[in-house]
Amino acid sequence: MTWFQTPEPLLPDFFALHARFLGATTAIVQGERRLSWHAFEAETARAANGLAAIGLRSGDRVALLMDNSLEMAIATFGVVRAGCVAVPLNVSISDEAVAGMIEDAGARAVFASARHCPRIEALAARSAAVAAAMRIGLGAVSAMWLAFDAWLNAQSASLVAPRIAAEQECNIIYSSGTTGVPKGIVHTHRCRMHWAYDAGLALRYRSGCVTLCSLGLFSNITWVAMLCTIVAGGTLVIMEAFDPHAAIDLISRERITHGNFVPLQLERLLGVPALEHHDLSSLETLMCCGSPLPLAVKRAFPERFGCDLIELYGLTEGLCTTLAPEDFAAKIDSVGKPFPGTDLKIIGDDDLEVPPGAVGEIVGLGRIIMSGYHNRPDASAESTWIDAAGRRWLRTGDLGRVDAEGFLYVVDRKKDMILSGGQNVYPADIEAIMMRHPLVAEVAVVAAPSQRWGETPVAVVVRRTEGTLDREALLEWTNARVGKQQRIADVLWRSSLPRNANGKILKRELRDAVAQLTY
Repeated sequence: MTWFQTPEPLLPDFFALHARFLGATTAIVQGERRLSWHAFEAETARAANGLAAIGLRSGDRVALLMDNSLEMAIATFGVVRAGCVAVPLNVSISDEAVAGMIEDAGARAVFASARHCPRIEALAARSAAVAAAMRIGLGAVSAMWLAFDAWLNAQSASLVAPRIAAEQECNIIYSSGTTGVPKGIVHTHRCRMHWAYDAGLALRYRSGCVTLCSLGLFSNITWVAMLCTIVAGGTLVIMEAFDPHAAIDLISRERITHGNFVPLQLERLLGVPALEHHDLSSLETLMCCGSPLPLAVKRAFPERFGCDLIELYGLTEGLCTTLAPEDFAAKIDSVGKPFPGTDLKIIGDDDLEVPPGAVGEIVGLGRIIMSGYHNRPDASAESTWIDAAGRRWLRTGDLGRVDAEGFLYVVDRKKDMILSGGQNVYPADIEAIMMRHPLVAEVAVVAAPSQRWGETPVAVVVRRTEGTLDREALLEWTNARVGKQQRIADVLWRSSLPRNANGKILKRELRDAVAQLTY
């Protein structure tokens, strides 16, 4: 019997293949719970069958608002094996953003952890899209929900799923932080397999790897780790929430070999006392991405932890570069070279390629590039550069330069996105909320340096002449209405905002003004 649904194996095929050839090997661990590949295959098959049992069909979208757990992994890959489209949602975003993303995706069902079920219930009272979605809840839930455990255990462990096409959607991962127009990044099954192969090669995953998942399972950073590990037939070790001391213990106890982190996590790991008393000898290769990696951390971490460190620069949309450990000494200021099989160029404002060493926008070409933004042909078009041969390249919105040896240096972000603790924060989302305040006339949100998060949002505000508005009141008002990652660290008053002749706010000037501040 062949397990392949297409001439090429897709992600769902690997569960059945590993159950057959690696059945007794540990597939996934969370705390004291662990599943073999045989058991993990059976549980994800139950989840896939359960979705069919409640009326979902191939291509239907399923949102997941879940904390890290064994159940979230089972649900996520059950969705994928059912031929449905996984829509993992950042648990720290605002309720309004959750509703907006469920509506934008057209999700027909929602999985939620116990603490998020009340959020979904409250949203259902005011959102027709949320109200229409079927709900599967983990933990104590009301009659409005199917109880996850009972629902899962009622299903057969023999997968009954439709044939999945390589060009079928696999997931939609949202990049927008809160109430602005959401941008759902679409990856097909074929694209996700390319991610697993190309990232796995660049990040040096191997058969038998044991991967620590210390970030939210909704994050594309974690998806990369999971895809690479699943295809390699390794073991996923899930942390419910990151804690540096717990992470060190897990590395030692579970013999961790691989993992994906953001710079803040590496800094906190370096701060754990008496590292020499812990057995970290299993570590092989760790990856760091999400925001610029401080040079001090870049130099110290491999030495202190006795492992290879790879810095990754990349976008969920599909361009990635890596700085290999052997290039650290000579090219430590760079973010390395593209994934194998990926090309990049630097283009100027005239959309023409610039010579080596010149600064321009980074564009990328390769097989891991997204299909486009869900329901956003305008944004998809804006993110596309067509070369002379008619090929479609991804515009990153980032400014960089490439040296004579092909190493990329990121100079600045052409877009205004803020990278805070490894999460994308979009100033326009925060600005839209702050403009609702009756005493705010104008606002621009920019990144300021943060000792804890790398970058943090700061609002530069012009007050209306009527009324009284103080800093603390506006901080409290704003942070009560945005997601956790979008909370602003400060409010700076201005009589006016700098603008160009066309009326566009000159955010570079504002960024320069706050660059000397540290929060």
